[in-house]
Amino acid sequence: MSGVRLNLLLAALVAAAFGLSLMAGKVWIAPWAVAAGSPEALVMAELRLPRAVLGLLIGAMLGASGAVMQGYLRNPLADPGVLGVSASAAFGAVLALFLGLGVTPLVVSAFGMGGAVAAMGLLALLAGRSGSATGFILAGVVLSSLAGALTALLISLAPNPFALEEIVTWLMGALTDRGWGDVIRVSPFVVLGLLLLAGTGRALDALALGEGAARSMGIDLRTTRWLVIGGAGLGVGAAVAATGVIGFVGLVVPHLLRPLAGERPSALILPSALGGAALLLVADSAVRLAPGATELKLGIAMALVGAPFFLWLLWRGRERLA
Repeated sequence: MSGVRLNLLLAALVAAAFGLSLMAGKVWIAPWAVAAGSPEALVMAELRLPRAVLGLLIGAMLGASGAVMQGYLRNPLADPGVLGVSASAAFGAVLALFLGLGVTPLVVSAFGMGGAVAAMGLLALLAGRSGSATGFILAGVVLSSLAGALTALLISLAPNPFALEEIVTWLMGALTDRGWGDVIRVSPFVVLGLLLLAGTGRALDALALGEGAARSMGIDLRTTRWLVIGGAGLGVGAAVAATGVIGFVGLVVPHLLRPLAGERPSALILPSALGGAALLLVADSAVRLAPGATELKLGIAMALVGAPFFLWLLWRGRERLA
């Protein structure tokens, strides 16, 4: 399938998923039937519309960052979590909740972004001056392990059951009760992150031939590394700070679209952004329709989908190596 046709098809899918997100819930609301000043209009404008916009932005960021990470590391099992930025942003937000500073979403987001920025700096230091993908992976593993251990420490030291419940609930990841303030805080970082990741396309195509070949083609691997760190760090960090940890989007979407987009890494970035947005919007609509008085957490739903998919990829890779 040509790139233009694929992107148009995915854009139509995103539009349909966006419309579904506006309508779906314990009570279905048709946007064209909403009367001005009615309770349904208030719910649509203040709850469902910002939630859908936030889901679109975060899904696009996670999908694009997954495609870039897989292209940069030449590893089909890579996703944004390999950077350690997601875990570090989660640690920053959990620290705010642990200290009792999570009275407003702004404080939690600020701490989460602080964790992401700190992770970006540490990642650059740990990876060293070389643009080697191996050093990059090892640095990300170190950061993920450290941030995960610190987060577990805060959970074990939670001062009271209420703080513990708040931390654990936030870590599950959700778009519930998010408003326009969250959209305003997240969108600049996500847009900038997407632009930085889009700038890696030529370098990713060259890296597919190997680091030596990329250098011979004039690719500056250190600049590419900074684009990947900056793009994924800003965008994914802002997403995690706003919604908690939502995993597997960056792993699943590029794999589903690669047979359609082709093996060239640069050709997969935009389709993965569109596919990630569509997947997260559909998943968020589905969790609202789950039986029960409360919503299923979006992070849990994505893990239930993504974990079996990840195991299938591992099994398929094992058969190829056998």
